[in-house]
Amino acid sequence: MKIALVSPYDYSYSGGVTSHISHLESHLLNKGHQVKVIAPCSKKALDPDVIPIGIPIPVPSGDSIARVTLSLTLARTVKKVLHKGNFDIIHLHEPLTPMLPLFVLRYSDSINIGTFHAYHGEPRAYKMFRPILQKWFHRLHGHTAVSQPAKTFVNKCFPAEYRIIPNGVDIARFHPGVQPIKELRDGKINILHVGRLEKRKGVKYLLEAYKIVKSQNPDVRLIIVGPGERLKKKYKRFAKDNSLKDVVFIGFVPNEELPRYYATADIFCAPSTGNESFGIIL
Repeated sequence: MKIALVSPYDYSYSGGVTSHISHLESHLLNKGHQVKVIAPCSKKALDPDVIPIGIPIPVPSGDSIARVTLSLTLARTVKKVLHKGNFDIIHLHEPLTPMLPLFVLRYSDSINIGTFHAYHGEPRAYKMFRPILQKWFHRLHGHTAVSQPAKTFVNKCFPAEYRIIPNGVDIARFHPGVQPIKELRDGKINILHVGRLEKRKGVKYLLEAYKIVKSQNPDVRLIIVGPGERLKKKYKRFAKDNSLKDVVFIGFVPNEELPRYYATADIFCAPSTGNESFGIIL
């Protein structure tokens, strides 16, 4: 089949939805399908199967930053891409997020499937814009959510028959045979955190907890993987001011290297404080 995977988010920037789509694309290609990813891109797409549409801008969203395109002039490009692609299925991720998925829904003549990832407590934006979004929601032929919280979140404003399909695990990448990072396997107990450095990820509380653990067990190490320079400076300063040893900030890690850090860990910790439906890092 000819399948389009649509994302509202900057495909050049790491994130849960982007990772989900990337892994789904690989799986579908391995199954013999023809797959294209349609998404805004702030950088030139390296993957020839990615069709960039729109310039993303950072917008605050649920204690995070969503990089989406808000352009109202995407119609011509979207119509051209959909006509040329002649897709059997269009799979839209966060299909009610402006603006790219809404344009795709408007002009799609294919079977449209929507997957909902988000959870932000009360769906205030959905409630506010429900009268406008309702007509686009009705253009979806199928509805999925990555978790029960994600389903509950969207179902409050847009009730439908949702099928819960959790984020998958690529067992070809994550398996017991993955080699750990040799220099970090020195006898210390490794506590690993993976994720963008944002307030909602709870790294502040992880560092405070690590301070207590370290005082009771010197043979532990905290490994923090993920981008976010502004908060990394703040967290490094906290570690320095509190004389915390063995805190390692790795920064961004390419997808192909990430399994090695999981293989290196004895304990994985994801202390998110909220607004998570099913963290892809889990």
